[in-house]
Amino acid sequence: MKKLFTLTLILLLPLSYMAKAEDEKASKRQAARKAAEATPKSKATPVASVPVKTGLRLPSLFGDHMILQQNMKNTIWGWADPKEQITVTASWGASASAQANADGGWKVLLDTPAFGTGHSLKITGSKTIEIKDVAIGEVWLCAGQSNMGWSTGNSAEAELEANVNLPNYRIFKSGREHWHEPLKEKRDLMGQWKTCNPESAAETSVVAYNFGKKLHLALNVPVGIIQEAYAGTPIEGWMPWEVQQDIAQSKEQKAEMDKSAKRQLDGKGESREKSLAAFNQEMTDYNKQVAAGETMKSKNRELKPPYIKKPADLGNQYPANIFNAMIYPIRPYGIKGAIWYQGERNSKTVPQAVAYGEQLKRLISYYRSSWHELSGGNVAKDFPFFFTQLPSWEAPQIQPVEGFESTWAVNRETMRLVSMAMPHTGMAVGIDCGDPIALHPQNKKPIGIRHAYLALKEAYGKDIVPCGPRYLSQKIEGSKITLEFDSIGTGMMPAKPGKLDAFAIAGADKKWHWADAEIDRNKVIVSSKEVPTPVAVRYAWAMNPSQRNLLYNQEGLPASPFRTDTWALYDPNNPDVGVEKPEKTDEARDAKRSYQDWGRPRMTQ
Repeated sequence: MKKLFTLTLILLLPLSYMAKAEDEKASKRQAARKAAEATPKSKATPVASVPVKTGLRLPSLFGDHMILQQNMKNTIWGWADPKEQITVTASWGASASAQANADGGWKVLLDTPAFGTGHSLKITGSKTIEIKDVAIGEVWLCAGQSNMGWSTGNSAEAELEANVNLPNYRIFKSGREHWHEPLKEKRDLMGQWKTCNPESAAETSVVAYNFGKKLHLALNVPVGIIQEAYAGTPIEGWMPWEVQQDIAQSKEQKAEMDKSAKRQLDGKGESREKSLAAFNQEMTDYNKQVAAGETMKSKNRELKPPYIKKPADLGNQYPANIFNAMIYPIRPYGIKGAIWYQGERNSKTVPQAVAYGEQLKRLISYYRSSWHELSGGNVAKDFPFFFTQLPSWEAPQIQPVEGFESTWAVNRETMRLVSMAMPHTGMAVGIDCGDPIALHPQNKKPIGIRHAYLALKEAYGKDIVPCGPRYLSQKIEGSKITLEFDSIGTGMMPAKPGKLDAFAIAGADKKWHWADAEIDRNKVIVSSKEVPTPVAVRYAWAMNPSQRNLLYNQEGLPASPFRTDTWALYDPNNPDVGVEKPEKTDEARDAKRSYQDWGRPRMTQ
C-alpha cells in the first residue's frame, strides 16, 4: 500500500516558488519584532495599515490606463474631507456629483457608452485629479490561488509573448494581501493599471492573461482583467465568515486556525500587538521603497507588500482574511464577470473535497449578490462566473478507479455538479494539462483559452462550442451502459487514434474494471466482459488520468471526469486519507528538467 501523505505542509504555507522571499525577509522581520518587544505598550505602534490621509484621493483601481465596463453605470468612489463636494466629469460627456460623508467616503454612478479609447476623467473637489488614457470595454475579475497567479514569464508561453504589444488590453495585478478585518483600501502600492506589453504580460497570470487576450482579439474591443491571486490559500479565506459559518468544513478550518493561534499565543509565539507592530514597520519600509521608485526586490522578483503569518488567526489561512484584503476593497468596481482557479488547497482529503461544492456555490452567490447590491444594481445579479477544474498531478492512472486517495477526482466532480446546477456558470476542464511532479504545470495557456470560450458563449452569445462533451445521463441495457452527452460540437472523438481507455464500469459489487467504450454520435456505449450486469460508470477517475486516451469533441475540448454512481466516496471511519505527495527523486527531477508539454488535440475555434 502506498504511503499516504496529506498536503498540509504544501498548502498551508505559500508554495515553493515563494519560499525564498520569506527567507529573505526573515532577518529584517526579526529585527522589527525585537524593536517592537522593546516598545512600551502605551507607546506601541498604531495598528492601522494605511496612513491617515486628508483631501481628495482615489483607490488604486482608478488611475491612468484604467478600463471601465461599457454600457453601464460604473461606480466611482474615493475619499475626501467630510462634506467636501466631489464632481466626476468624463471626456465622453457624462458627469456625476456627490458629497463626502462624515467619514470622508463618497461615490457616484457614471454612465459609460459603448467601447472606445483615448478618454479621460476629471475628479474635482478641493483639488483636481485627472486620469488619462481611459478605455471603455469589457472588465473581468480573475481570482484564486497560485495556479491563477502563476505568471506568463514562468510558463511555457514566456518566449511566445516576449514581443506582445496590445495597448487596448489592460491589466491590473494586485499583490497578495490578507487582513483580519475588511480593508476600505488596498495597501499594495504597486497595483496599477498597465497596458499589455512584454513586461506586463510576463508578470501577469498566464491563465488570466490568455483569457483576456483571447477575448480582446475575438471581440475587437478593449478588455481589462483584474488579477487577485494568493498562493496556497483555501476557499474559506475568500468569502466572509457569515456566508460559510454553517458549513462543517469551514467551521473545521476556523477551529484548526483558532487552536493554532492559541498555541502560538500561549507558547513562545509573539502577541498580536507585536505582530501588528512588526507588520507596520515593514509596511512603512515598503511605502518608502515604492515612493523612492523601487519596484523590484531582485532581478526577477517584484516588490510586494508585507504580510502577517502568526498568530494563525491573522494569517492567510484564516476564513475571510483574503476576502477582507483583496476582494472587499475592489467592490463594486464595474465588471462583466469572473473566472476562478482555486481548489488545490481544499483537496487534501476527500471530506474536504466533498465540501468544496457547497463552499463554491456560496462564494459565487455572495460575490454576485454583493457586487450587484453595492453597485446599485448595475453589475448583473447573476453575472457569468467560470471556474477551473483541477489539472492532472501525481503518477499517471493505472487502476480503473483510484480509491479514496483520489481527492482531486472528487473535487473535480463537485465542481462539475456546481457547473450543472448554477445558472451562468461554466467549468474549464484541465485534466489534459498538468505535471506529474509540480503543482504548477507549465502548460496553462489552454486553461485560459477554455475560459474565454465559456465567456464568448455565455456572456457574449457567440456561436461557439464552449466546452468539451458533458455527461447528461446513462441508460442500462443488458450488459451495456449507454452514456448521453451534450456539447459535442461537430462530433466526439478520442484524443489520439485508437480506443477510448479512460472509462471504468462496475456492477452492484462496486468492483471497477476497465471498459470497452465506443462513440455513437452523441453517445458513448460502455461494456466489459468482466461485468455482465453493470450499474455504474466512472470516467478519468484518478489524480492523473492525462495519459489515457481521453474523450474530446472535434473542437479539441476535453470531457470532464464524471461518475454515474452515488456510492460513498470515503470511509467515515477513515476520513482523512489524503493525497500522496510525489517523491522528488533524482530520476523525477531529471524528468522535470526535460519535461515537455503533454499532447492534446488542437483547439480549433
